[in-house]
Amino acid sequence: MPELPEVEHVRRGLEPWAVGSRIESLRVLDPRILGTTSKRTVDATAVDRLTASVPGGLVEGACRRGKFMWLPLATGSVFPDSAPEVPAGWAVALHLGMSGQVRIHTADDAVHRHTRAVFDMRSADGAPWQMRFVDQRIFGHIGLEPLVTGLGSPRLVAASAARIAPDPFEDGFDAEGLARTLKGRRTAIKAALLDQGVVSGIGNIYADEALFAAGVHPAARTDRLRISRIENTLHAARAVMARAIEAGGTSFDELYVNVNGESGYFDRSLGVYGKAGSPCTRCGETVRSSTIAGRTSHWCPSCQKPQRRY
Repeated sequence: MPELPEVEHVRRGLEPWAVGSRIESLRVLDPRILGTTSKRTVDATAVDRLTASVPGGLVEGACRRGKFMWLPLATGSVFPDSAPEVPAGWAVALHLGMSGQVRIHTADDAVHRHTRAVFDMRSADGAPWQMRFVDQRIFGHIGLEPLVTGLGSPRLVAASAARIAPDPFEDGFDAEGLARTLKGRRTAIKAALLDQGVVSGIGNIYADEALFAAGVHPAARTDRLRISRIENTLHAARAVMARAIEAGGTSFDELYVNVNGESGYFDRSLGVYGKAGSPCTRCGETVRSSTIAGRTSHWCPSCQKPQRRY
């Protein structure tokens, strides 16, 4: 599943194309893409309402929180039925889910068989282009959502991201304050990193890599860790993900690619994730794996000792 680095790399690739462009039309090729992971059955009128609402929308930005991405639209450039109820404005939400891709194309390019929606766009200089949403497994979704105040900050986010916490790259992210909060909880540090209501954007790959970088066992309880160690782990998560962004993210298969269809290569730099049974790149000890917080976790028993108290 695309995590923060993969979504951020897509956002960076999309931004120069999208900002200043206007949506001319939207074609929904598979109505299921308007649903969510928990609700794939959509109202019969949903496609007509969306395709009638977005034309004319002027894209003002390309934003992200955690794994959620959205394109804010200029005030007054779209007119859904409930527009008077959302004074903060509207945004096109693009959630990649497990296998979603946002691809840049021209109208002449062949259409991939898993393309679920096509936005016909026109840039500020008048050039036409297409933004296509491709999703093999259909765990992603698109939609027109109101902008609302996000959790933990006054920042405006798309409604689908309203209940997730700020991520480590956001202005004002308070690693020390979050570490103090986690110190008061009795939970595995791996579970805390995966909890999108605590800190967003970190999935299984980067949680394992952050804990390896910080030298913390994934099952270590936060109430038994020093605040400084929790804070260092949060900083490590940011540092690991920053390197992953520069590498284009992590691609294990063709399901994650950037807007140009290119794969990331951070998988070459992974320390422990997916390497159970292999020697640790740092000390040579055999990397182990087990289920922690419902997810397969990887760690080095030498570099990340399971101590009773840290």
